[in-house]
Amino acid sequence: MSSPAAAPEFLKGHGTENDFVLLPDPDDVLDLTAGRVRALCDRKAGIGADGVIRVVPLRDPGPERFFMDYRNADGSMAQMCGNGARLFARYLVDAGWAEPGSIVFRTRGGTRLARLGEVGDVAIEMGPAVLGVRSRVLVGGREFAGVAVDVGNPHLVCAGVEDEDALAALDLTRQPGFDPEVFPDGVNVEFVSALGSEEVAMRVHERGVGETRSCGTGTVAVAAAHLAASGRTAGRVAVRVPGGRVTVDIGTDGSTLTGPAVLVARGRVDSGFWAAHR
Repeated sequence: MSSPAAAPEFLKGHGTENDFVLLPDPDDVLDLTAGRVRALCDRKAGIGADGVIRVVPLRDPGPERFFMDYRNADGSMAQMCGNGARLFARYLVDAGWAEPGSIVFRTRGGTRLARLGEVGDVAIEMGPAVLGVRSRVLVGGREFAGVAVDVGNPHLVCAGVEDEDALAALDLTRQPGFDPEVFPDGVNVEFVSALGSEEVAMRVHERGVGETRSCGTGTVAVAAAHLAASGRTAGRVAVRVPGGRVTVDIGTDGSTLTGPAVLVARGRVDSGFWAAHR
């Protein structure tokens, strides 16, 4: 029988249809290369996903007991993923690695806290959403103004799309043209249509991935920008994404993202496939 490092276990799941391959790595031995990430995320020749999450217990646990090693579909490392964090926490409870309640874990974007029961939605404390400079992007020859928002990773929130029909009509098959001087490491771009003072609809093009059905940190960025546009620094915003609906609470000391996390399937990566994509 192949060793776990040569034929690792995987799970497939999603948060509002932002989908991921999870790789449990209890002994911290998996060699997760960029090539393996790209191969796993390939929707025609692999498992198919927007990203890969390696689930790692920390060897020197304090308050943080686990590390969420998140990679974009193109193999690049990412600081944080809100939808992936919900799935990460749901796996920890379902697998018996953690008890329901509160779970503190580490990401490249900083420490995060998840709150969840045995079933149901998962809430993730996402830290502050910091508004920055204004910038612009181009989509299909049309220019959109936006505001930069840092949620541990970079976002540009472009509000003011006329309605949901106009939002649906945007061509996000290509990376929107952005200012590399403002975003030297790339940027996640959200396009937003306001549905009321406490509800918005959005679409997103994620750096290193493309358009996704949802983006957790993006929903937090959108909620913070939406509240700020009406002079508010705190409040609750429902955010509709193509893959469903989440709720974002913005406070003076941080933000919380609440939404579903669904584990769909599990299996084992073929050892030949794993070896071929070093």
